[in-house]
Amino acid sequence: MMPDLKSINVFVAVAEARSFRAAADRLGVTRSAVSQAINGLEARLGVALFQRTTRSVNLTEAGSQLYQTIGPALSDITTALQKTIDRTERPAGQLRLAVSSIAETFLSGPLLASFARTYPDIQLDIVITDEEHDIVAEGYDAGVRLGEVIEQDMIAIPVSDDQRQVAVCAPSYLARVDPPTHPRDLVHHRCVGWRPAPGVAPYRWEFSENGRDFDVAVNPEITTNDMQLMIRLACMGAGVTVGMEESFRPWLARGELVMLLEEFCPSFPGFFLYFSSRRNLAPKLRALVDFVKSR
Repeated sequence: MMPDLKSINVFVAVAEARSFRAAADRLGVTRSAVSQAINGLEARLGVALFQRTTRSVNLTEAGSQLYQTIGPALSDITTALQKTIDRTERPAGQLRLAVSSIAETFLSGPLLASFARTYPDIQLDIVITDEEHDIVAEGYDAGVRLGEVIEQDMIAIPVSDDQRQVAVCAPSYLARVDPPTHPRDLVHHRCVGWRPAPGVAPYRWEFSENGRDFDVAVNPEITTNDMQLMIRLACMGAGVTVGMEESFRPWLARGELVMLLEEFCPSFPGFFLYFSSRRNLAPKLRALVDFVKSR
């Protein structure tokens, strides 16, 4: 007897989660039901699909070959069914977004507030993160990041103008030191650096000279994963820091910060709303995409 679609769906869920328990949670069934479905499928096929230990679940060679063949086909079926359902649905439900902490234009408030008013049946769940996420694997509907770090297989819609990364400091800091004339001079300055998470090396500061990009490995006296703290420390004369020009704009306008080394800071493509190109857009995500395009 050939396996039914239900058992195939369970197989794909376990293959993607590498966990019977996680697959059960994803499917809304018990772990026992998942185990029985996999045991039945293996019995009908006459081959082991998973290697199981008390600590891990991995695909066998046969299981890997089956998943590589059947995964895309099942995705196409799911997409076709969802497309049929979506035609009669209005935008509603939870829309999960992973957004870079430095996407100032997107996070400033007006766009998101206006979207929420326009689509009251959509609940926005926004996670501010600078970690590199696989938004599909992590269950996000979309993300907002700099265009240069978005995977090539994603669809990307611009949500900001071109950006420029600049070095800044307070006038009080410049009053105590000679200003840097080249980015490599920064290794001799007090710096406030950024790191995305504990245990990760501080971000290397990037510049460009005569059309060639290069970075400088400063040795910051202070590191943090919070841009607002970096700005406050720079304003207090703690040293030089680097970030997006638009993040510093209010302090630059008030003269609390000044830009350094501008000739080494060219513009580049800004922030994009991005999402998987391998699945049909749900109405809630389509609503956000269309709203962003209209703005």
